Amino acid sequence: MDLMRAEIICIGTELLLGTIENTNASYMSRKLAEIGIDVYHQVTVGDNHARLDEAIRQAIGRADIIITSGGLGPTVDDITTETLAGLIGRKLVLDERILNDVKKYFKLRKVKFPKEAARQAYVPEGVNPSTLRHSSGSNTELLSKYSTSLRVDGELCRTIKWVKNDIGTAPGLIVEYNGRIIICLPGPPREITPMFAKAIIPYLKKKAGGGWVIKCRAIKTTGLAESHVNGMVKDLLKLKPPVTVGIYAKLGQVELKIMSKAKSDKTAGAAIAKIDNSIRARLKDWIFGSDDETLEGAVGKILVKNKKTIAVAESCTGGLVSNRLTNVSGSSKYFTIGIAAYSNEVKVNILGVSPKVLQKYGAVSRQVASEMACGTRLLAGTDIGIGITGIAGPTGGTRSKPVGLVYAALAIDKKQIVKEFRFKGSREEIKFQASQAALDMIRRNVKG
Repeated sequence: MDLMRAEIICIGTELLLGTIENTNASYMSRKLAEIGIDVYHQVTVGDNHARLDEAIRQAIGRADIIITSGGLGPTVDDITTETLAGLIGRKLVLDERILNDVKKYFKLRKVKFPKEAARQAYVPEGVNPSTLRHSSGSNTELLSKYSTSLRVDGELCRTIKWVKNDIGTAPGLIVEYNGRIIICLPGPPREITPMFAKAIIPYLKKKAGGGWVIKCRAIKTTGLAESHVNGMVKDLLKLKPPVTVGIYAKLGQVELKIMSKAKSDKTAGAAIAKIDNSIRARLKDWIFGSDDETLEGAVGKILVKNKKTIAVAESCTGGLVSNRLTNVSGSSKYFTIGIAAYSNEVKVNILGVSPKVLQKYGAVSRQVASEMACGTRLLAGTDIGIGITGIAGPTGGTRSKPVGLVYAALAIDKKQIVKEFRFKGSREEIKFQASQAALDMIRRNVKG
């Protein structure tokens, strides 16, 4: 196959009720796009046999790849395997190999094996245990541990592959059926994410490649709105295959994703590099990284390279900047102390903020942010000090100081830099945007 269309079916009444956010569909769509597979439809159905059967049959009529998420657990409303078995004309039988894996999961955790968990070991009849091929343990071969051929009348169902679940108990399932690929995966994101990345994507790459090489690169920016980034690269966004550029807005950052499809890795890479250079020439210092790089990771590299240490004092962000900085492995080389200074007493007694300054300008002010940055730097004896104060909401705002007003200050060398921001969103969103702005101030000023 060369060009393949995919459809994602997410299963669970809780998704329809809105009690659980459907993050699996967006995650899988992004990953499929990275290997050149377009998702044409996303469908959500409740825990109902008839509706799930209808959704799968409809998807088979219009997509090459059908991926289901959910319905593979131990409870009576986990109906995916049963529904699929009925669709391919096979009853379910117990597979001792899978049952042993499920039992091992509970044994390792020293938990009594619940008999209901055995539901996850039932598979469509016809799997031949003698054809089991064990994997070598590499990521790309995880799915072959439970791989075997299954012949169905008329050669409609050629192969069933079981996908190992290293996090939970429910294995995944791949069925090659009537020229289509049906992939069934569990619902919990912490289970589906490693399974999809380590087993499903390598499998689909081989199926979708058709002799083509597909390469992707994400260029990450912060500090510019999506509309501004769009205006700077709008001609590139109009490119047609085999090289395309997409724009994706996230909270506090905008990404440009370059995709190149070619007959060789070298050709695809050269096409990516050409567009990458063009984007960097236009966006320059608005870019902080690419692909899996994070802003806190980029800041960490800069601090290590320049041999700088840092201390952080936070009010409205409540320690989020410190948390993000220390999420980076090796951050002990540059991070010394983080203080969540919510009260004015802490600002005065620990950070040395002047009571007169607090009284005159208020806790949310340019002056207090600056004194917080200087105070934490002096307290920790670091090269850099960061101070953040603001109103995260949803309460506490006034006409002169509305919710979303944030001041971030950086004390470095013999200078203090203070910036005012006006953010929009929920309390959590404002806190994240404030942390993003503070980290970007470090990146820009330490880098010089």
